Amino acid sequence: MSQPVFYRTVKVDGLSIFYREAGPKDAPTILLLHGLPSSSRMFEPLLTRLANNYHLVAPDYPGFGHSDWPDPKNFAYTFDHIATVINLFTEALGFSRYTLYMQDYGGPVGFRMALAHPERVDTLVVQDAVSHNEGLGANWATRRAFWADRPSHEEALRQNLLSLPTTKTRHIGDDPNIELYDPDLWTDEFAFLSQSGQAEIQSDLFYDYRTNVDAYPKWQAWMREKQPRLLVLWGKHDLSFDLGEPERYRKDVPNAEVHILDAGHFALDTAADEIAALVREFVGSSRRDLLSRRAG
Repeated sequence: MSQPVFYRTVKVDGLSIFYREAGPKDAPTILLLHGLPSSSRMFEPLLTRLANNYHLVAPDYPGFGHSDWPDPKNFAYTFDHIATVINLFTEALGFSRYTLYMQDYGGPVGFRMALAHPERVDTLVVQDAVSHNEGLGANWATRRAFWADRPSHEEALRQNLLSLPTTKTRHIGDDPNIELYDPDLWTDEFAFLSQSGQAEIQSDLFYDYRTNVDAYPKWQAWMREKQPRLLVLWGKHDLSFDLGEPERYRKDVPNAEVHILDAGHFALDTAADEIAALVREFVGSSRRDLLSRRAG
């Protein structure tokens, strides 16, 4: 029988954090960390496909989706802060071990969580999330200029990052099969970005993205030392990041499993069945290996 999806909230550090949850609570947990400008909604295709095998939990970050959007004057929109909130979220729900599934912004949130509490992480799944400076694509020139001089480049950054054309391109990339994409994907996200306060929230958080670039060497060193079980999934039509990034992960973790998909930045848009099958097998085999090591 298929498992229902539940839509819940929990108080974390004074904030209402919204999350989607599916699957038996005694099954292995997969924590799904979303990207920009999406929310936990991007994981609905996985929730409906994997809930018979796994316990899936997908939170909305503060400032995203249905979680609270505190005023930037009173809340620091930084990746350190969001990672702290999501760590507290996992503790509020009583999670002691989980697979981290990280897409886009989920990468910098998830790597901070993994380095803070490596004992909690069974497996890593990376879907179009960067941890090497070379992985940032050509359209990051405007974004790097914003980091160097925010006041002079704020307006250009907002057009580059938050406009309707950019929001659409983030999904389609250079995929010629545009008829496969539901236009609600980007029109709904742009409506979200157009709400009061969002430009300030997203600009603040993206200004902090420069700290991710500074942290990349630390994340790489952690992967090289720990050699985590790692599955890398990458949409070949993704224009947000460089297509060479998956192989950079394999240099850090030679046993990583890497798959280039006929999909875009949000690969679940068009490749949900393929991704679900890959995750089901990889996380399942990781679980079997872990239990075997413990038994031995």
